[in-house]
Formats: sequence, C-alpha cells, structure tokens
Amino acid sequence: MPYSRPSFLASPAPEAQTALRRLRHRYGEAGSADADVLIALGGDGFILQVLHENLSRNLPVYGMNLGSVGFLMNEFKEEDLIERLNAAETARIHPLRMTARTAAGATETALAINEVSLLRETRQAAKIRISVDGTCRMDELICDGILVSTPAGSTAYNLSAHGPILPIDSLLLALTPISAFRPRRWRGALLPHRSKVTFEILEAAKRPVSAVADHTEIRNVTGVDVEEDRTIAILILFDQGHDLNERSLAEQFSP
Repeated sequence: MPYSRPSFLASPAPEAQTALRRLRHRYGEAGSADADVLIALGGDGFILQVLHENLSRNLPVYGMNLGSVGFLMNEFKEEDLIERLNAAETARIHPLRMTARTAAGATETALAINEVSLLRETRQAAKIRISVDGTCRMDELICDGILVSTPAGSTAYNLSAHGPILPIDSLLLALTPISAFRPRRWRGALLPHRSKVTFEILEAAKRPVSAVADHTEIRNVTGVDVEEDRTIAILILFDQGHDLNERSLAEQFSP
C-alpha cells in the first residue's frame, strides 16, 4: 500500500525541531489520527520512544537520523520523502515481554524492543540463577548483570557487553552476561526466539537487582521472566539497501 499521509514527530533537540517545521511545511501534516506512516526525527532513543508510544496502532515508522549513532534510523534528507517511503524495505520485529516479581510481592510487566537487562543496584555483585523453558541452565552466575536482546537490539547494549550481532530475521535471542565474575569465561548463549528465560535472584536482600525493559526500570526484583511477545508486530522502514541486515553486516566488519 503506498504511503501518502505522513505524521511527523521530533525529539526536543533544536536541530530536530527545525527539521520538523521544514518537513511539515514541505509535505503537510496528516495528523495522528489520519496518518498512514510516522516519521521520527532524532536518534535511536527517540525512535524507540515513538515505537513504544504507538505499539497499538500498527503503523510503520520511518526514522531520520538527527542524533548520534542512528542505527535504527535512515539518513536525513528533505528531498523526495514520499518516494523514499514507498521504496523502503520493511523490518518486522517482535518485542520482549518482561514479567518481574519484586521483593514487595508485586508483579509488573513491561515491553522491550531492544533488550531486557538485569543490573546490580549496589557494590555487591549480583547472583542469578538462569533457567530456559523450565530447565535450569546455570545454578549461579555472579556478575554485574545479564541481558536478553532481540535481533533489533543486538547492536546496542548487547554489543557493548560483547554479545553477538544477530541478523534481523535470525529468529534468535542473545543471552549475554555483563562483567561475569563466575563462571569467568562464560560468554552467553544464543537461544531460539520462542524461548522463555527465567532469572531467579539469589540473596536478593543482600545483593539487590533491578530489571530494565528498554527505558522501564523495576527495582528490587526477586525473579524475572522474559519471552518474545508475538502478538505485537513492530514495523520499521529502511531505505533500500540500508536495512538492518546490511547494517548488522557492516557493523561486524567495521574497524
């Protein structure tokens, strides 16, 4: 279906706000209710915010980079926007659903497009038991934390923690430790995308841990379940020849 009714959103950065005014003047503004595509102007953090805020709308999002890294963004150009939208390639991704149980007895949920990470809250290293699909795979990981990444998020925090880069269509999740102390040589695991990962926090009172789904943090957790939510599909548009698979390959061969 051709796109013809863009709605523009921009980060608060002055450069993004200037671009917002220029693009609205040039292409018009369909408005949130009538739009058939959302244009996000900013960086990766901003497009993640736009994707989270519009999960229920099933609208494709086309990002133009006015931030720093811009891995999920396209190059910023004012010209030929409608033509570029209709020639773009679509990446369909599914978020992770995090279910966290807290020391206070509450259960809270959140969605993550990039990753779910568990992080120690104090100077004490975390102690975490890891199960996959109900089978214990590691009795005790002593670490600063651990994360589960989607393919879309594999070049973000996961890569910084020395996790693998995943092709966008790989049907895998990356399980990556953050500064593992014991077992020191464990580098993580690749899991089928339908896996359910369960983390049990050991000595939770002495070694408190927070759980973070993208930008949603839940503190003092005692247990966390992470699994892909395939009832939700997120559509991101990329210029031809510059989709996420190409960017993932380029990242792996960059100096």
